[in-house]
Amino acid sequence: MPLASAIMLHAGERPHAPAFRMEGRVFTFGELAAAAGHILYAIEQSALHATGHSVLSGRVRLIALETGNHPLFAAAFIAAASGGNCAALIDPHQPASTRRRMTEKLRPEIVIRADGDLLQLDVPSAGQTHALEAFDGSSPIRVGDRAEPFLVVFTSGTTGEPKAIIRDRRSWRLSLETGRNFFGIGPETTTYAPGPLAHGLALYALVESLAAGAEFIGARHFQPRQALEVIGGADAKRLVLVPTMLRRLCEQAEGAALTSVEKITVAGAKLTPADRSAAASTFPTAEVTEYYGASELGFITVAGADDRHAATAVGKAFPGVRLAVLDDHGNSLSPGETGTIFVESALISDGYIPGCDGVGFRRQGRLATVGDLGFLDEDGTLHLIGRAGGMVLSGGNNIYPSEVEAAIMSAAGVSAVLVFGLDHPDLGSELAAVIQPNVGTFEREALERHLAAALPRYKHPRKIWFCREMPMTASGKIAAGQLRQWIAEGNGVLERLF
Repeated sequence: MPLASAIMLHAGERPHAPAFRMEGRVFTFGELAAAAGHILYAIEQSALHATGHSVLSGRVRLIALETGNHPLFAAAFIAAASGGNCAALIDPHQPASTRRRMTEKLRPEIVIRADGDLLQLDVPSAGQTHALEAFDGSSPIRVGDRAEPFLVVFTSGTTGEPKAIIRDRRSWRLSLETGRNFFGIGPETTTYAPGPLAHGLALYALVESLAAGAEFIGARHFQPRQALEVIGGADAKRLVLVPTMLRRLCEQAEGAALTSVEKITVAGAKLTPADRSAAASTFPTAEVTEYYGASELGFITVAGADDRHAATAVGKAFPGVRLAVLDDHGNSLSPGETGTIFVESALISDGYIPGCDGVGFRRQGRLATVGDLGFLDEDGTLHLIGRAGGMVLSGGNNIYPSEVEAAIMSAAGVSAVLVFGLDHPDLGSELAAVIQPNVGTFEREALERHLAAALPRYKHPRKIWFCREMPMTASGKIAAGQLRQWIAEGNGVLERLF
């Protein structure tokens, strides 16, 4: 069912049921539908002043949302994605210069930004700004055509410059239907997902929750202690997290068990055996499901409790997805042979908007890839080795940091790790790692023995630093740029191991 239809259905049948909660502010489905109608009216009235078309060339009206995790985000998203509109999500935590380039690339008719607890609507082509409360009216939320552009999200480019990916309504509707059946989401599945709503993981959790008639609970900022209070107070049934968030929740719980949680969905990185053990202790009644995907491709694989959890294994094909591993000439490889991972799926995006570098996502007939490398087992389990663009060439050897990270994460005493290449005058690059240890002592000799058993010598990091608290991005991932800067500066927050 289209999102617009679902919202109006729930608003009509269950108007007082909670739909969206952010920082203590709760919208029922009736209130959410009313707020979305008000914002849509403001969009339509503001757009009358626009003097130019967006990068979509007038196919639909492009509405950029730069609100971040705001109490009015859900209503603004529903309005911005209403039929005839396409929502583009810009993370306000990006540097101002990056956000400016993103906006210049998109040329949206309207940009919606936070104004305290309210919103403002900018019309860039007309140089106008309007406060939401200046508009007194409402427009009906409309269902868009299946082939209509619906959503633009940004992913990192090969140079770190974000690239804009566009999706039509058909792929998202199919994804929501497939995901609802697979994950078992219903009106009772209260979901807590504290990640940035400008990113795919939390955004998808929001939309699938609202479509199912379930309450979605977000957070402006992830704080483990506060998160545990919200989860317990709301009797949240499902958590949608990146691994670092799950680890911090388990650490904060300090052995206490939360029994309301029935499902935990994890993506963005791989869980370690220690993560699964901690989750089983903190959330003893929860089924933990990991999925591997890409903004350009949608769901790729999924792994549950009964699947293999080897260091590089990321599960088996998601329902409706076919996997293929090809060599550089496009030939299928046998099980165990590493090549480029391709996907055939109805969930694949339309690719990048004009003006992006185009590197990464590419099609080969009905197949598509983002350049990830891996291999398939005989039983269909996919192993992720790394991404072609992330390879480190050291002393003539090709090394994929994700493989080394997986090996280090399986060592005792490791809470988080980042592996990358540093320039070296002789080797070209040398492998380096920053490790966040668990509380307690860390034995260098034990790590060396572990690496010797897990990896060939040339894949061992030549330099390792300790970081007691990894810097994190807004999406809950390790801030690689910050770590590189600290290394270059010789910042004392890093402790050299060897």
